[in-house]
Amino acid sequence: MAVNNMRQIPLTCSGHTRPVVHLDFSDICDSGYFLISACKDGNPMLRHGDTGDWVGTFEGHKGAVWGVALNSNATLAASGAADFTGKVWNAVSGAEIHSFQHKHIVKSVSFDHSSENIVTGSNEKLVRVFNLEQPEAEPEVYCGHAGAIKRALFCRDDKCIISAADDKTVRLWDRMTGIEVQRMQFPNNPNSLEISHDNHILTITHGSTISFWEIDTLKKLKEIKVPTNVASASLHPDKHVFVCGGEDFKMYKFDYITGNEIESFKGHFGPVHSVKFSPDGELYASGSEDGTLRLWQTTVGKTYGLWKCTEPNELSNSISSPREVPAN
Repeated sequence: MAVNNMRQIPLTCSGHTRPVVHLDFSDICDSGYFLISACKDGNPMLRHGDTGDWVGTFEGHKGAVWGVALNSNATLAASGAADFTGKVWNAVSGAEIHSFQHKHIVKSVSFDHSSENIVTGSNEKLVRVFNLEQPEAEPEVYCGHAGAIKRALFCRDDKCIISAADDKTVRLWDRMTGIEVQRMQFPNNPNSLEISHDNHILTITHGSTISFWEIDTLKKLKEIKVPTNVASASLHPDKHVFVCGGEDFKMYKFDYITGNEIESFKGHFGPVHSVKFSPDGELYASGSEDGTLRLWQTTVGKTYGLWKCTEPNELSNSISSPREVPAN
């Protein structure tokens, strides 16, 4: 019983100087797992995922960074920015490996499973795939969207790409033929895409709605309305709960099975732009207009990372006041 009475106390990760607009976690690797953040200050930051401790900053962009990605074992990072480039970095040394020139702002970057390719989405309304083994080669180009690309991800064993854009559509592209094979139309522009940890479920946010789709058929599984315009949502690896955030500064947790709200609390001092569960599901991260990332416990009161559980009768975490994790 005691655990339920505990207050959610987030770890606040400072260091960015402008809004934090996107986040990504690696998978669990030998040295734990990692978190990368995209910020309008132009400096993507790498952190230890379980504690928020700063590892390093990738320096080289000359404009706001809009999208970031880590490959599964956290050896490579990617970032897309307002300087019209998509960059790939050595995530161990911080060195820039590739810089792919675009003709407009790059909003989205993502790796395939093998870390041999990245997909980018830009304000040119184009989706591109660059081969990291042959960086000089012409990229694969997918055109058809009538608005800037918000997010693009590899799916279906990397044979396809799913993309969301400011034309109120999400589209599926076949990499073998290069053509659009399926399109979903929405009443509002889709804000985010996430593919579940087991690669079965696609989560899409649009307006104040979160919809869930079977990735292999794009059959709609369910649709849940939330109390705010939602920017981002993340499904827990075990698919029992999901979290989301948006315009009203709050963090929400919902039961995925029933669609009922489990809890909500003021999460930030500005709109929430991005939320993401860690690969082990023990915490979720949020990035906000207020310039911070915050880490939240999935199960409040559990001893994990920097959270230490005290005696049940004390009804408090040993971190009893909000904890700051600064960047050096």
